[in-house]
Amino acid sequence: MGDQKVVLVTGCAKGGIGFEYCKAFAVQNCRVFASDVSPRMSDMLDLQADKIETLELDVASDESVESAVNSIISKCGRIDILINNAGIGCTGPLAELPLDEIRKAYEINALGQLRMIQQVVPHMASWQSGIIVNVASVVGKVPTPWAGSYCATKAAVFSMSHTLRVELSPFDINVIIVVPGAIRSSFGNNNVERLQNYEWKLYKDFKEAIIERAKASQGSKATDASVFARHVAKKVLSPKPPKVIEFGHMIGLFSLLSWSPLWARDLFLSTRFKLNRKILKV
Repeated sequence: MGDQKVVLVTGCAKGGIGFEYCKAFAVQNCRVFASDVSPRMSDMLDLQADKIETLELDVASDESVESAVNSIISKCGRIDILINNAGIGCTGPLAELPLDEIRKAYEINALGQLRMIQQVVPHMASWQSGIIVNVASVVGKVPTPWAGSYCATKAAVFSMSHTLRVELSPFDINVIIVVPGAIRSSFGNNNVERLQNYEWKLYKDFKEAIIERAKASQGSKATDASVFARHVAKKVLSPKPPKVIEFGHMIGLFSLLSWSPLWARDLFLSTRFKLNRKILKV
């Protein structure tokens, strides 16, 4: 394989950013393995035209992760770059959102990344090289109403990544945090579909605002997923990759909010997500 990098990407169903990551790294002459859960395997068939290999991988399953990683190691002898992209949305008021749904989001968005890392790191450590790319979000730094559980999972990604960057440095393993802004993908539609399962009680008058938050990242000005993926691939493959890659629509706004006093941030978010009114009677 020469200098060809072996790249494993999680969460690669068509319509998502992971699908575009695979194409972006393949264009850069990497040997790419696209992965997703069993029901979505057919969504990755188009990638095979770009000589991208596909395999089943459920980041919430120890056995699935071990099997997928071992399969790639047996074929290629190594994994140079892990793109921890798999994730799900979790929209709804924290006071009412079922804990089972919140646990599922943590299991995939946070523990799923760590599960992948724990399986791949021993191999990378033995080669004294490797890159781990953990996909976070702007809302991991500035949490928004109606998505507190999702924001918390992405905040966990930041904390884990900052720790891993230092802990893995003795093995020459780089850890990169990718911070997407608003990126156009199927994420918003998937969020809205999950909301059909809920009937809010305390927050029934906010139903439309909650649905709007589920689609918030998919506005007309959202950054195209292919543009975003190509930007990330070039940064990751550069001779000195950055520790953090921030890119996409609304990055500037959230950077400003992160430095704003809390009263100003609360005022903006409560107005934006229709929480600037009182409910007089429940």
